[in-house]
Parts: sequence; C-alpha cells; structure tokens
Amino acid sequence: MLWVALVVTALDAVTKWWARRALARHARHLVGPLWLRLDFNSGISFSLSHGLPLVSAVVTLVVAVAVVVVALRARPGVSTWGFGLLVGGGVGNVLDRLAATPPRVTDFVAFSSFPVFNLADVAITAGFVLLLTRILRGERLVRT
Repeated sequence: MLWVALVVTALDAVTKWWARRALARHARHLVGPLWLRLDFNSGISFSLSHGLPLVSAVVTLVVAVAVVVVALRARPGVSTWGFGLLVGGGVGNVLDRLAATPPRVTDFVAFSSFPVFNLADVAITAGFVLLLTRILRGERLVRT
C-alpha cells in the first residue's frame, strides 16, 4: 500500500509541476472534449469549501490519516492497491495545497463541462471504485 501511495504522490507532484509551467500561458487541446488547462482549486472536490483552504487542508489530512490507519491492515491484493491510490491521491493534494501560496490545489485536466481535475483526483476516484467494488462483492478489505 505504501509503495502505491508513494508512486502516486510522486507522479502527481511531477505532473502538477509540469502543468504550472507548460500551461501557464494557454490551454492545450488534446482530442475531442479533452483539454489540458491550468486551474487552481482552494476547496475540496468540485470546489466544495471554496475559499476556506485551511479547512480543506485539515479535513483532507484527517481523512488521509484515517485511511492510512485502516489501510495498514488491508488484505493483500486489490485492497492494498485501492487504499494506496486513496492515500497517494490525498497526500498529493494536501502537499500541493500546503506548498502553494495562496493554499490551493493545481488542476489541469479538463473534460467537457466536468470540473477540472488532476492525477491525484483520478487516483482517489480509482481507489474508491476499487474498494467499493470489493465491498459490494461482499469481500473484506482488511485483516481481522
């Protein structure tokens, strides 16, 4: 779980660093409704708690710590990947927010009218879907 989280956190930091430099002057169209466009989010997902960056950072950090505590007992396999994606994405967004002045998260993937997002957001979503799928199948996520 920790290796997955570390890789996600590192890849997220590199892509955000690239986006802040490469997309600062203009957006780039990739294909169809997919664009790379620099944006910043001071809220949580979908700009919730917009304008309260310290609250966003604290809430995200508390959730990340809770997920880590549970994840350390994850059953080997898909559960460790799911928790690793959740933790890596959460840590990536917290680090980005804490490093920025003013505190905000770098977003740069724009798909149609969907809110702009980043690699950490993709990892969080993928981890959540993996874990939810396991739960809906009646599988245990953690060792007892």
